[in-house]
Amino acid sequence: MSESEIKGVEVCVFDAYGTLFDFNAAAAQCRDALGNNTDPLSAIWREKQLQYTWQRSLMGQHKDFWEVTGDALDFAMETLEINDPSLWDRLMKLYLTLKPFPEVYEMLEKLKSAGMKTAILSNGSPTMLSAAVEGAGIGHLLDKVLSIEAAGIYKPHPSVYQLALDAFGVKRHAICFQSSNAWDAYGASAFGLRVVWCNRYGQRPEKLPGNPDAEVPTLAELPALLGI
Repeated sequence: MSESEIKGVEVCVFDAYGTLFDFNAAAAQCRDALGNNTDPLSAIWREKQLQYTWQRSLMGQHKDFWEVTGDALDFAMETLEINDPSLWDRLMKLYLTLKPFPEVYEMLEKLKSAGMKTAILSNGSPTMLSAAVEGAGIGHLLDKVLSIEAAGIYKPHPSVYQLALDAFGVKRHAICFQSSNAWDAYGASAFGLRVVWCNRYGQRPEKLPGNPDAEVPTLAELPALLGI
């Protein structure tokens, strides 16, 4: 993949969880109760959350992301033999207002100041995304917040990425999609969007269709990539 300037972009679309918002933040804020289980629980929770989205999509048995997130937390807590309903409630409430990554606000401000349209396209349910955006104080920096619920299937199904085209009425090459999830970045690229893979977690490139246009360690590098 190249890291030269990406030209002709009119809309920047962002994945939410892991890209704009830190999915590890909920467990981290419960370290007092989780202790040494903090990092293992966060890892299992995220792994099963994603697995359930893919598996439910293949099974044709859709649940919204809030329910899937709860099921994944059930699995994680059972795996670690943690039986604490009040902790479950605490973790789920914290997931509604996950902390944004440090560079997110300034990055979005730069894009909006340059006249770029911006949006979220996420697996999250509308209620979850509304809470996250409000908690982070970035609503005024986003033109649209799009949920896969409008498609009724999870990423990386092509109909999800189509939601961004429909929302803005532009061609595929006019949208630059950002995700920290390698499978999501490759899925969007295979669909035909321009893609910047924000490789926060040091993942290896996927052996999947698609080829992200650029790879960056954080979203702080995005404006420069777009010539802003």
